[in-house]
Amino acid sequence: MSIELRDRFFELSALDEEAVRYRAEVDATACEPAAVVDGLAVSWHPTARFKAVRFVDAELIDEEVREYFARPIDDAQYLVAVFADPHELSYRTFENILPLDRLFMDVPLEFGLDDPEEFAEGAYSFSMRLPDATRAALEGLDSLNLYVPPLNAGSRGGERFVFHSALLAEALAPAMAQAMPEAAMDGFSHVNPVFRCNRFEPGDANFHRHRDTPYRDAARKHVSRYTVLLYLTGGSGEGQPVLDLTGGGSLTEIPTLTCVVFDQRYEHEGAPYRDGQKIFLRTELVFGEAGLGNDPEIGALFSKATYLTGESVFAPELARHADAYYDQVAAAHWNGLAPTGAGDGAFVHKRFRGVEFVANGYDFWFAKGDDVTAAECAAITLLDYFNCKIGDTAFRDLCESEAIEAEDAAWVPGFLAERRSESAVVAFDKSLLFPEPEEANEHSEPCCSFHTGPPGNYDATRMESAVTHYARLQGEAKAKVMPAPILLLGEEVVFAPDRFVVEGNLIHVLSEKAMTPVNFASCDGPAFDAEDFVSTATAVGTLDLLVPPILFTETADHFHLRFDFFRNSWTVEHEQSTVDVPMIREIEEEDLYLDEDWELDDEDADDEWDEDDEDEEGEDEGEDDEGEGERPQVRPAL
Repeated sequence: MSIELRDRFFELSALDEEAVRYRAEVDATACEPAAVVDGLAVSWHPTARFKAVRFVDAELIDEEVREYFARPIDDAQYLVAVFADPHELSYRTFENILPLDRLFMDVPLEFGLDDPEEFAEGAYSFSMRLPDATRAALEGLDSLNLYVPPLNAGSRGGERFVFHSALLAEALAPAMAQAMPEAAMDGFSHVNPVFRCNRFEPGDANFHRHRDTPYRDAARKHVSRYTVLLYLTGGSGEGQPVLDLTGGGSLTEIPTLTCVVFDQRYEHEGAPYRDGQKIFLRTELVFGEAGLGNDPEIGALFSKATYLTGESVFAPELARHADAYYDQVAAAHWNGLAPTGAGDGAFVHKRFRGVEFVANGYDFWFAKGDDVTAAECAAITLLDYFNCKIGDTAFRDLCESEAIEAEDAAWVPGFLAERRSESAVVAFDKSLLFPEPEEANEHSEPCCSFHTGPPGNYDATRMESAVTHYARLQGEAKAKVMPAPILLLGEEVVFAPDRFVVEGNLIHVLSEKAMTPVNFASCDGPAFDAEDFVSTATAVGTLDLLVPPILFTETADHFHLRFDFFRNSWTVEHEQSTVDVPMIREIEEEDLYLDEDWELDDEDADDEWDEDDEDEEGEDEGEDDEGEGERPQVRPAL
């Protein structure tokens, strides 16, 4: 059944009548996730839960289930199709950036840019001169059929996919350096290796007027200045612009194999050709810039935009507010943040297990309650912004939510004053997970598998080597669990008050850098060793964060937190992992000797040795395409 659903997804995508029946069948299908990729639970076929199709490197899928995932792309068989749960998406996983360097490894990439024309100040067009192999490789991108609807489909037409190719960027860089005016390329560093492949059909909606938000890396002092469009097909708007730069020039016709470069200060709009497909790649030119500054208000606005983008997946009315914020940010990078006359615009009211709060992605207001603290509010803010998974459920799915549009935030205090919160994220003493090891029994150390000490005194679980091994593994677990500010105990969320330090109007979240999962080895065969007696007592999810301080104020009725994850002076990271806490277990004596070389009279002698399971869980550069500014990119996810 699942294999049939998988295959029909690719066969029926263009057949409307059958597609309707197929969607109904998908909506009636439920299943458990088959794998976890970049923190997203995925299935090999669509279901009522898993509906967002993505393409990933097959090596990211567990080998045990890899064969079930379809490889629908003949020219890129290393990519498999997976279906993710849209509820689990966060700003780190909105985009599906495909690794396509393998497609160019054996291709002699070469670019020539001829016939330069400055059709507006800071806007240039060139004819692309490509060897046959380079042209074929670029045109082959369209035939891969990796296109997916963008999250901001309401403000742009067409379809696109995002991919990464350092080889393509490296081949394009010298051509750009040679063709562009020398003054324009002062400080040029590289071509962004993240590309968008875009396709518009005649009749598609325009990509609405907007600015491209420049890529910026404060640590490397890098910023993008120019957008680059590589048109693989030519066409005409029949007198209407197919690319229109506000206050600058416009192009009503674009020949095949044209490169267009324009200053990212330009607001612009893209339209489909009237006479054929419009297919182009988009990237940008990145420059070194030592004089980058900071504007906290821009970062706050960008935080709102990314947060509302995620919320708009299920509340589409929020999408236009997110797009407006992105455009304000893009303009502000060049000209400062100008007053727009518009209010805050969009909010989301949420209820999480008795906690009432209102959020817009930068401001988080919490109704007070008898046991609700500022630290608990900070913990919930982290869970919400990163859309963390609690157990197997995304935080967004655990909330009752409603979108609210308003001119400003003046309504929020009165709204929350009528509500009371009940504590949902309780303080927890993590030392309870680590009881002190018991003393070793000197009579319990065996000399061999049969001679185990004086009768009645032997207790293998208390032999010195087992207790020592337990203490060592417990210490390793403590090193991961104790610094974590938030623990996920199955479906429960607890936090460590000592990791949330309140100083004045700031909440500091203390944490180590994100850790990888820790797994405690047990026995992998019938060998008799101390490891046989130490297994996993529980799996503890840790949310380890590196975030800027949280600004907050408190009134009689509510807490108001202001959380900017995108402050230019901060590197914002987080990682969610699973840590196994060890326990000493009891093993039946006969189980110690189960091996094909031993013969036991017990009826269980033929049982196989049970191996202990190990429980393991698993910022590209990037700008969006012709109609889209900087958007959150795929990162190592929660």
